[in-house]
This record gives sequence, structure tokens and C-alpha cells, in this order.
Amino acid sequence: MLAALMPQRVYAADSVLGNDKASVDVTNISDGYVRVAHKAETKAKLKVIIITPKKTQYTYDLEPGKDGEVFPLTEGDGKYSVGIYTNTSGKQYATTFKTEIDVKLRDAYAPFLVPSQYVNYDAKSKTVAKAAELVKDKKTELDKVAAVYDYVTKIKYDKEKAASVQSGYIPDVDKLISASPQKGICFDYAAVMTVMLRSQKIPCRLVVGYAGETYHAWIDVYTKETGWIMGYIQFDGKTWKLMDPTFDSTGGGSESVRKFIGDGKNYSVKYYY
Repeated sequence: MLAALMPQRVYAADSVLGNDKASVDVTNISDGYVRVAHKAETKAKLKVIIITPKKTQYTYDLEPGKDGEVFPLTEGDGKYSVGIYTNTSGKQYATTFKTEIDVKLRDAYAPFLVPSQYVNYDAKSKTVAKAAELVKDKKTELDKVAAVYDYVTKIKYDKEKAASVQSGYIPDVDKLISASPQKGICFDYAAVMTVMLRSQKIPCRLVVGYAGETYHAWIDVYTKETGWIMGYIQFDGKTWKLMDPTFDSTGGGSESVRKFIGDGKNYSVKYYY
């Protein structure tokens, strides 16, 4: 599903590491991602755990299937551990396959320009088409970011979904933008904007962490004009305020919400996707 938008690299015989049950395709590590597959049929729950050079542990669910799923390498150059684990009972998991890879990114933005499990799209995605429509008359990257941002903040916040969402939830961006009315939670808002900007070749990080004491998702954006836009939401022609489409949408643009968002001390990063 993701192949059409993935950078293409020459395949080497040793680019797929694994055993008879699971594999890690490292062909594209310089582009900031691996493709992990559990080839053997199983009804057991599967996990992928990636430990970064900074010792951050990223844990994902994995569906069995020969094509596998794409997972990002978001914390720069260095040694990453990638493991596939199979549930044996309760919360117990056994190692199915584990390997270490030495990553040298072609540039620091590479992981934030491609699809992955949480930022899932391809060339036929409705979200990609909508992004192209939104930015078609925009001249600069900042104009494109503003157009996408204005669109995303009009999505309604889904309080019922927020109250019932389960661990392991993965946004379906095409389903959200096709719905009427359009409704979502913080992860959805951030994923939609990330997909739209990446599809326009604008690096975008989907960030998960805490806003105050609330577990939350937001975005960082990179443009040639500004560098990384972090801790900002509103552009007045010179500066931005925190790029958090969820709070700007639910807060109705109120000054108190903007003050909270604009204060970077209220946010703490846990993961980059």
C-alpha cells in the first residue's frame, strides 16, 4: 500500500534480516524506516519494539502477513534494536526475532517525509488528493502549511471517541476526511495534518506526549523559510504559535487556550512518529 510514495533503493540479498517466522527489511534505513513482517500464520498478538540510540522504546502492534508494515526510525543516526514478539499468555511475550541495525540517515528529515504505520497513506489516498487541492495556488511552504492547518482545525473534536478509544488505536485519515461531519481526536488531527504535509514534501513530525497532565498528540513542521516550527500555532506574518490543531479547534481560538498552547513548558515530548 505504501510503495508508491516510498523512496526506492537497490535491493541487496542481505537487506532482509530474519528467520522462518519474521523479518526486518532494512533496505531503506537511510530513508528512516524499516518494514517488519511476521510471515507465519498466527492468531496470537504480535508486537514490534524499536529501541532508539537514545534508549527510547517504541512499541507497536503488528498484523501477520507477508508484506509487513512500515515503522519509522525517528531519533537520528546510531544503533537501533528492532524486535518482533509473540504473545504466549496474559501479558507475556516471547522473542520471535530481534536484530540491531546501524542507521545513517541520508538527511535528518528523511523519516518525516514518508508513510508509516501511524501516518498511513499512498498515492491514491483521499487525504493526499485533498492536500493537493488545498495548496494548489500556494506559492511558499508556509502558505501551504497555513492552508492545511486552516482545514484541519475545522474538524470537530469527537468527545465520545476520546472517552472510549483503546490502546493501540491507529488513525484512518481517509475515513475521517470522508465522513460527514468530520470528527476526530487529537491523534486523528495530528495524523491528517502530517499526511497532508508529508505528501507535499514538507517534513512533519507527529509528536506524542503530554499537554499538562493529558496524554496528547500534536505536530512539528519544517520549512526552508523557518527551520523546525516547534512550540507555535498561529502565524502573523513573522512568528508562529504552537502547531497543535486539536487545542486550536476545541478551544475556538480563545486567548486562554492560545496562551496555554503558546507556552512550550506545558508540553513534554515522549515519542516522535
